[in-house]
Amino acid sequence: MANRFKFSVSDTQGRARSGVVSTPRGDIRTPAFMPVGTAATVKAMMPESVRATGADVLLGNTYHLMLRPGAERVFKLGGLHKFMNWNRPILTDSGGFQVMSLTGLRRLTEEGVKFRSHIDGSEHNLTPERSIEIQKFLGSDIAMSFDECPALPADRNRIRESMELSMRWAQRSRDAFGDRPGYALFGIQQGGLEEDLRAESADALRNIEFDGYALGGLAVGEGQEAMFSCLDFAPEQLPWDKPRYLMGVGKPDDIVGAVQRGVDMFDCVLPSRSGRTGQAQTRMGQINLRNARHKDDPRPLDAECSCPTCQQYSRAYLHHVIKSQEIIGSMLLTWHNLHYYQELMQNLRNAIAAGSLEVFVAKFHSSRNVGDIDLMDS
Repeated sequence: MANRFKFSVSDTQGRARSGVVSTPRGDIRTPAFMPVGTAATVKAMMPESVRATGADVLLGNTYHLMLRPGAERVFKLGGLHKFMNWNRPILTDSGGFQVMSLTGLRRLTEEGVKFRSHIDGSEHNLTPERSIEIQKFLGSDIAMSFDECPALPADRNRIRESMELSMRWAQRSRDAFGDRPGYALFGIQQGGLEEDLRAESADALRNIEFDGYALGGLAVGEGQEAMFSCLDFAPEQLPWDKPRYLMGVGKPDDIVGAVQRGVDMFDCVLPSRSGRTGQAQTRMGQINLRNARHKDDPRPLDAECSCPTCQQYSRAYLHHVIKSQEIIGSMLLTWHNLHYYQELMQNLRNAIAAGSLEVFVAKFHSSRNVGDIDLMDS
């Protein structure tokens, strides 16, 4: 792990860019989508299957892993990579978002957050220092600074106080992380939808100096229009030569719009969660396999998709196993959804490199606007 973390931009079109995040455990091609392995597993998927979809990096969750099985236990067992059988890069979030969502079970102070576990009610104290310690125990390649993330909408004074607290915590996170060649720490920009508060946050993070920067406090209830309005200025406030990560996003059209605005990295539980509830993401839009119209349909989910689900199984079969609550239904739809997301990212990278992003985006939207029912009846 002697090599240092670095980021290089290879192509740009407008504000969109494609490049590579280089780590000792492998390269991450950007724009990148990170499947979420909350509790050291991408639900319903084997690690080699996740890799086969094209994923370069996974996301693990500090909050969930600290509670079960415990960061110290994972460390004693060889670290998170060995524990979950994933030898490529892992990014871990700080746990801040999950702790902040524990309404009624937490108490916020300057020091950190005291909270009760949603699993067994046990008491815990998560501080910037403890969050970094946990991420070190896990052995994550990219760690996140500890922050507070208020839900939107929120009062401007509340957003300012939260942002300023997060910046103080960012400095403490940086100090606790230290100099670790081969590993990276990302700072998290806050400030709600306010351009001046986002600028203050970005300036504070620049002064602290991080290996990458995340756009926090979005996809928390503000809606796509407001999020895009914020992304019209927020990414440009962050260093151009460092990766920009939009946390918790998202839907395919959210990702496409964010890439156009200069974002490099994404994560979301949507493809795996949708797979477990009978929903498939396709070039024609979202398809509900629980719908009775699929029960006699011999066609693949998407005739243009090369994933094993589309190559080997019919919609009728997928409808059957989803309705019967067979485990294979979750497996097949999750595999397809993750493949779709990785193919979308590859297509975005290709379009940026070829200078044809606008053409790709127009085709992306027109295809999803046609919808699957219309294609079926045509």
